Amino acid sequence: MGTVHFVGSVALDSPEDVFAAIGQRCGPYLKRVPDGEPGGRRLWISWQIAVLRANPSLAPVGEGQVPLKIADGVKPSDIHFGELGYAREARPSYEDFVAARSAGQLPAAVRFQVSLPTPWAVIMPFCQQPDAQQVFPPYERAMLREVERITKVIPHHDLAIQWDVCIEMLAWDGRWQNARSFPGMEQVFAANFARLAAAVPSDVELGFHLCYGDLDAKHFVEPIDATKMVEMTNLIARSVARPVTWIHMPVPIDRSDDAFYAPLENLQLSRGTELFLGLVHAGDGVEGTRRRIAAARRHVQDFGIGSECGISRGRDANGALAFIDTYATAAATL
Repeated sequence: MGTVHFVGSVALDSPEDVFAAIGQRCGPYLKRVPDGEPGGRRLWISWQIAVLRANPSLAPVGEGQVPLKIADGVKPSDIHFGELGYAREARPSYEDFVAARSAGQLPAAVRFQVSLPTPWAVIMPFCQQPDAQQVFPPYERAMLREVERITKVIPHHDLAIQWDVCIEMLAWDGRWQNARSFPGMEQVFAANFARLAAAVPSDVELGFHLCYGDLDAKHFVEPIDATKMVEMTNLIARSVARPVTWIHMPVPIDRSDDAFYAPLENLQLSRGTELFLGLVHAGDGVEGTRRRIAAARRHVQDFGIGSECGISRGRDANGALAFIDTYATAAATL
């Protein structure tokens, strides 16, 4: 495939810096590009804590910022969320994207990528149970309104939307103590993915990033192999009615063995769905990345490359640029 995928965050100061750096180094291999999630979004869902705390229907359980509960006297039917901030952030970043493309820093066919956390990923870590189950539906409705706003202001032919699937992925894996498996999980996740996908118009590209966490540039738990990610991918594929443009899966730096990649042979993707393997690591550079590419190729032929997750938390600008350089050099060998 010879293409690269940037998950979301990039440890550079501004969208202008992100578009210039990625365009200059990876332009020939680029199909879509995010704005780098600067500012508060650098902490992924953590910037939503302020949104939740500002909601009068919620109250802290203890003295910390989270977890939250439904405030005393509030009926679940009364919970409502206004703007979450994602559409408001996307609009000026898209203007920067258009300027970068007009200046020749990005190829003409590249789309602007908006990466969004699934509502499940925000509410389940930050609200206590069982209240979280009642806070989730109004928050999901608010997130889908964010998608509607984004698709109203950004031309569909220029837009790609990615859902970041982390807490669900960890629950499906079942080994992280803060996101356990639960009865009926498959049906719940299938319905959630169906609603999230249906909110994205058919002429907007749609992708899913499967995530094992990225706190301080480290997974919460390392995948044993690709089995659970393949299962989750197949669940998404059979649950979503519209086409899925891409799926992204992380690959740990120390996995160039056949055992990790062999489950990829069980993928059930539609013909038009791109697969990106997050096997680019700046830690061992191009040679390590090439070893992982070679191992993956023994089990799946057609794939692009990316990093495990965003390249922001736990990293500085020099680290991000080293990642981008590794992306470019490795992509040239595909």
